Formats: sequence, C-alpha cells, structure tokens
Amino acid sequence: DNDLVTRKVCTEVGINAETIILGNDVEKMSDEQLAEAIDRVDVYARLSPAHKKRIVQALQKKGHVVGFMGDGINDAPALRAADVGISVDNAVDIAKESADVILLEKNLMVLEEGVLEGRKVFVNILKYIRMGASSNFGNMFSYVGATALFKFQAIMPLQILTNNLLYDFSQVPIPTDNVGPQQIAKPRPWRMGEIARFMLLIGPISSIFDYTTFAVMSFVFKCTDAAAKAQVTPELIAQFKEEAINHTHAAQLFQTGWFVESLFTQTLIIHVIRTNLIPFIQSRASWQLSMTTILIMLIGAVLPYSPLAGPLGFVPLPWLFWVLLALTLVCYVALTQVIKSWMVRKSWV
Repeated sequence: DNDLVTRKVCTEVGINAETIILGNDVEKMSDEQLAEAIDRVDVYARLSPAHKKRIVQALQKKGHVVGFMGDGINDAPALRAADVGISVDNAVDIAKESADVILLEKNLMVLEEGVLEGRKVFVNILKYIRMGASSNFGNMFSYVGATALFKFQAIMPLQILTNNLLYDFSQVPIPTDNVGPQQIAKPRPWRMGEIARFMLLIGPISSIFDYTTFAVMSFVFKCTDAAAKAQVTPELIAQFKEEAINHTHAAQLFQTGWFVESLFTQTLIIHVIRTNLIPFIQSRASWQLSMTTILIMLIGAVLPYSPLAGPLGFVPLPWLFWVLLALTLVCYVALTQVIKSWMVRKSWV
C-alpha cells in the first residue's frame, strides 16, 4: 500500500524493485499500454481492486499463467480473475470463497511443492499421450500393410486384444515414474503441435520394424506362402489333413512372431519415450515401471509355450527368432533415440 515500504521490503527479501508503478499510473494506461508495460515492471503498489484485476488480466493476455494471493475484500476481483487464486485460513470469507487454494499454515513452500508436484503429473500425462498416440499411429500402418500384403489373416482379433491388454497394463505405473529436474524446472504449456509431430515422426518407426519382422517370418521361416494356403474348406481339410495342418501352423507361426515382436517393441520403447535424455543411462524409470516392463515381456515370451497358446492361436517360436528379435529391439531403441534426440535439439519436444 506504500511504495517506499514496498521497495524496502522487497530489498530485504531479495526481490528486484527497481521499477515500481503506482495505481495512479495504472489508471492512466489503456489495457493495451498496460499489457505492453507488464513485463518491464517489477512491483505495483497502491492499487485499487480494479487495478489488481486489470494487471492479472494483462499478464494473462501476454501468455502468463497467473497466481494471485490475497486475504481482504479488495482482493476478491483479482482472486477470481487469476488462474490460481490463493488465500489464507484467517482471510475474510469473500476472499476464501474467491480463492482456489487456501493455505492452512504460514508457509509459502507448500505452494512450491504443489507447483512441482503438478508439473510432475503433467509430464507423466504427456508421456502417456505420446506413447498412446505414436503407438496407435504406427500400428495403423502395420495393420493396413499386413492386410494388403498377405492373403491370410496376419494376426487374429483375440491376439490384438491380448496385445493391447498387456501393453496397456505395462503403462499403469506411469504415474509413479521418475521425472527429471530439467522437466519441471519451468512451466510447460500444452502444445498439440508437439504431440502431433511426435506422433508423426516416432509412430512410423515401429512400423519399420513390424515390416522387418514380416520379412523375417516370410523369408527366413517361410511362413507366408504356406500360410496363404491355410484358408481351406472343411472338405479340403478332410482330404489333405496333414497338409492343411502344416499350412495352419505356418499362419500361426507368423501371427505368434508378430505378436511377440509388437508387444516387446511397444513395451520397451516406453523407456525411450518417457525422457528426453538417454534411457537407462542418463534417466531411469521408477522401479514400478521397470518391473512391469520386465513382467509383461516375460508374459509375452512365455505365452507361446503355455497352456494358453492353443486358445490364443500361438505356437512355439524357433530359437533363431529370439536372436533376430533381440537385434530388432536394439535397432528399434537406437533409431527411436536418434530421432527423439534430433527433435529435442530442434525444440520440438
């Protein structure tokens, strides 16, 4: 309420108070002039309730997310206008009713903790959206391509549902994931353009390795030619029972190989997408997310050899497949990390 006292207090607590504007100066300014001056002013003093509200709105017009703290009747308009209104437990009723947050103790560090926790939640939400958008976008290319390339069903509906169930379960611990200090050092606005770029650039990478898996199953394990003949009538099955069984086995081998590769790549790539740093080296996931990743990959590896293999249409995979899958995973993680690092350098993520 007094500019001299305000300057003294600010100096004592380490707040820059070189440029102070009084309420009389604000009164003479238009909204456009106030918005233009808003970033150059350190402190406002001797303000009316209308002045406080105008300053909050001017900051918002400049793209700032504004918090306002007050405890009196005169603070109510600004508390309502602010993105986050903050009051205290012993404030007047109208101030508390106008506020979004009420401090129950005299400690402003509670606000800092709340802001940092909110940023962590936002970062983890963004991870989930990136994963879902890029994964689904890449899968779309793979499913469309498989339908166009092969004369048999490259993966069964029940296998797709099982894959999605396991993949979704692997993402359940994301709210517990570690968030690096550089990710919460400053506010991060919601930008749909960043999500769209991430989806368009990262998503198709999974399709590249789906198609390499198609090539492996086709040319190394000779699945596709035999599997194409698996669509036979009951009469032909009765007539050529052994040959039909071989053809059906080839189709199931292809489906099993694609299922396992898709599940492994989607689950492992979570650890690349979750951070802008180098995964496993510069940034590690929470133990809950790491354990879930290991568990889901183990389930995927065991399913073709388990009692559930028959009902799900799976067959055991040859040992050579696992060697080629390990190579696929290494290449997939490396390529995704290269593209992601390039996007980080261009400030696209």
